[in-house]
Amino acid sequence: MGQQRGKGFRGDGAGLLGRRAETAALDQMIAAMREGESRVLVVRGDAGVGKSALLDHVARSARNVRVLRAAGVESEMELAFATLHQLCMPLLDRLSRLPDPQREALETVFGVRAGTPPDRFLVGLAVLSLMSDLSEERPLLCLVDDAQWLDRASAQVLGFVARRLLAESIALVFGTRQPGRELRGLPELEVTGLAVADARALLDSATPSRLDQHIRDRIVAESRGNPLALLELPRGLTLTQMAGGFGLLQAGTLPGHIELSFLTRIEALPADSRLLLLVAAAEPVGDPALVWHAAERLGVTAARAMAGGTDGLLSVNARMTFRHPLVRSAVYRAADAADRRAVHAALAAVTDAETDPDRRAWHLAAAAVEPDDAVAAELEQSADRAEARGGLAAAAAFLQRSAELTPDPAHRTDRALSAAHAGVAAGSFGTALELLDRAEAGALDEFGRARVDLLRAEAAFAQRRGSDAPPLLLRAAQTLEPLDARLARDTYLDAWSAALFAGRLATAGDLREVSRAARAAPRPAGPTRASDLLLDGLALLFTEGRATAVPLLKQAAITFAGDGVSIEEVLRWGWLATAAAAAAWDFETCMATADRQVEVARDAGALAVLAVGVNVFGQVAALAGDFARASSLKAEADAVREATGTQVAHYGALVLAALRGRASEAFPLIDATVANATAEGQGTAVQYAHWAKSVVLNAAGRYDDALAVAELAGDDTPELFVSAWALTEQVEAAARSGNDRGAAEALERLQDSTRGTDELWGLGLEARSRGLVSDDASAEAAFVEAVEHLSRTRLRPELARAHLVYGEWLRRQVRRSDARTQLRASYDMFVSIGMVAFAERARRELRAAGETVRKRSESAASDELTAQERQIALMVRDGMTNPEIGARLFLSPRTVEWHLRRVFTKLSISSRRQLRDVMPANGMETASA
Repeated sequence: MGQQRGKGFRGDGAGLLGRRAETAALDQMIAAMREGESRVLVVRGDAGVGKSALLDHVARSARNVRVLRAAGVESEMELAFATLHQLCMPLLDRLSRLPDPQREALETVFGVRAGTPPDRFLVGLAVLSLMSDLSEERPLLCLVDDAQWLDRASAQVLGFVARRLLAESIALVFGTRQPGRELRGLPELEVTGLAVADARALLDSATPSRLDQHIRDRIVAESRGNPLALLELPRGLTLTQMAGGFGLLQAGTLPGHIELSFLTRIEALPADSRLLLLVAAAEPVGDPALVWHAAERLGVTAARAMAGGTDGLLSVNARMTFRHPLVRSAVYRAADAADRRAVHAALAAVTDAETDPDRRAWHLAAAAVEPDDAVAAELEQSADRAEARGGLAAAAAFLQRSAELTPDPAHRTDRALSAAHAGVAAGSFGTALELLDRAEAGALDEFGRARVDLLRAEAAFAQRRGSDAPPLLLRAAQTLEPLDARLARDTYLDAWSAALFAGRLATAGDLREVSRAARAAPRPAGPTRASDLLLDGLALLFTEGRATAVPLLKQAAITFAGDGVSIEEVLRWGWLATAAAAAAWDFETCMATADRQVEVARDAGALAVLAVGVNVFGQVAALAGDFARASSLKAEADAVREATGTQVAHYGALVLAALRGRASEAFPLIDATVANATAEGQGTAVQYAHWAKSVVLNAAGRYDDALAVAELAGDDTPELFVSAWALTEQVEAAARSGNDRGAAEALERLQDSTRGTDELWGLGLEARSRGLVSDDASAEAAFVEAVEHLSRTRLRPELARAHLVYGEWLRRQVRRSDARTQLRASYDMFVSIGMVAFAERARRELRAAGETVRKRSESAASDELTAQERQIALMVRDGMTNPEIGARLFLSPRTVEWHLRRVFTKLSISSRRQLRDVMPANGMETASA
């Protein structure tokens, strides 16, 4: 009777027993999905607690819904995109519907085409688009079980998708013991042990006769209500054994005890059946043909293996599946090491080297008893293929095992360094540093030691972009000089980049030190590249002075803005070329270079580069007074930063907030930047923040406060351009607060940075600042000069400020009519651009000059929009399609459409075309984004 009851509870019966709340929550999720809402849920709990049964319940309940299923497999954790391939295989015929970059990314990771390794976040966007497209036809349910065993590439992509579902008819459900880093923070449904009454009922069903109440209660308590434990642990045990044995069960060892129960059943099987289980456990796909062929090589036929049965532990259908993942682990871990190697050797022999070379190589590695160079070479080839698909973590794993199997010490160290390089590129910094430690313990030549230094430096820079990276990169570059002159110069340029990020917080390897070392380094043979011009110009800036450096800086920036530079150089150093143009006061080239890098990064799907590029381009757009574009770039920067986890300060947002001038918005961003960047050793971000605060304070007329922070931003710490910008704020604040000496000293330093330039940006700012400290006889000429210079540039905010200070000076000269002309020009420009605080300062001056100006209010309708809605509205207004907007903001086209419907409702419009009327290209409402 008890056995019959037990059979009734097996599988879903046991898993769903007492799960009314859990099943209700899942049913509500399915109902919401049918109504067009996205849902994400992480079902977590201990092994055997019933997660898989709940996922099965969802699959059965979701009628008229497309269901995709996949499961993580422990032995496949090193195969890039293995689980994603499982999930998306039925959708490959729909790839042609994706935008080309997304389609090419998925085709590459799934081995459909050869190509450069795609950015993993572009892969995520492609999967999001693919699922969104499918959900247009009918709701889509994606179930991913055993998520604790997802390969890292799949986990990153699926975590990315989960965080961007909003308005699609999609439900994404994960089953996992503990959510990994990629799934943390998502909505969770914790599945715990059964309630006492349900646990007692289940235990009664699994025992052949009635248990003593005290024994039963003890078992229920010590199993913590785990259904699998309650079903499996009593099997084959007497009541006496159960009473005595369960006292050993501790909370942290439950999975091990369940495995032990399975082992008891396994050991009772015939030898051929046990060997079949071991082959199935070692073969991750569950392909019956592969399992049977491998078993036959080991002398086990299907007839003999199945004659003894598998006691329900293994099901043989279209796929071979174990009753529970713990069965697989119990079988594999309990097997003799020699038996495991023999099984892997058999599986390698029957795995097709053409269609599945990577699994074959992994089986060969598992079968190896001692170092084997042939197997190590195959693993190295597998690493190359994994890297080509974008599976950098998988490449690192293959190379790590390849190194372990390499007989030659020097070659072994070389492969360990290659594995560390892949680990750094994948963001697996802990693994990479462990590999570097191993490499250092081996036989390293001078070049090997240089590679170790370089990889440690690259890891530090990629992780933090702080003050610890510059000296490491500098040391690596110096070590490389006699070994590889080209690599040394590239490393010097990276060291310069790192030193720029560190700024004043660099304790060693600052811009001057890196510049001196780069100037002394030998030049490589071959033609001069754009990056050579860039390094030479930047190094000259701090060794020979600005006059010598500027021609090279301009030449380098112009080269980076054109088509003659390699894609690799643009991606790696394009943002630094923009800094070179800014240092040379060449705004047109600065804009062209920034635009070029963003274009290349978008086309290449290089999102980590794009995180920096859109930040830079956002600054340039804001400086040009195009706040709508700057806001869109800010939104894109935020989306890329959040998607990739790239640690880049909010440079574009700081410039935009500074010029807009709303203290309530700017100051929290500025204060947070100072705190975070100081902690991370990013000195230039701190300097940007101080400059931004000085702009806001000058706009508000708080000149004493503005002077204090401008001095912090404009000190004589080596810096390319922010210190010069800060000097203009320092001159204005000092002049307005009566600190004539401070204003003159700041002007003198500003003139040092503009001396010899013919660029109107620098000449205009110098003339405007000179007018503020000149006597009455020469001040007007300086102001007129500033207006003339800046009116011939795109720098509308700077031109508006030139009109403002000229008008203020005229009013103080009691030339009210002339003053009103300049002040009216400045006020209209400030309002048009969206420089709220400066517009108010100009309005007050106009009133003082005798002209009453009604304060203009910003669009109330536009104010109702959220930040993301406003960005989408601006992009639609400018002619972008929903797929284009989705690609920029990492949203599905359907989510973009959902936001757009909300925009139409809030703005009381009904078409995309009407956005041009309610959000014109030049108006305060566009600047409120």
